[in-house]
Amino acid sequence: MSKITLYIKDAYNELLHKVTWPTWKDLQSSSIVVLIASFIIAFIIFLMDISFENIMKMIYEMFYF
Repeated sequence: MSKITLYIKDAYNELLHKVTWPTWKDLQSSSIVVLIASFIIAFIIFLMDISFENIMKMIYEMFYF
């Protein structure tokens, strides 16, 4: 049991004193970058989905009347 408490104390000490936490402004700017990138990737996937749907419709119409 003492190993677990020692581990928790060391982890807590490391999180308080050895980790460099980003500022609130850094977090906001990083979140905005992730949000914009997510929208761009979602839009690209949407375009790919529409394109493949139209291609598959065209192929099916060629072989099935």
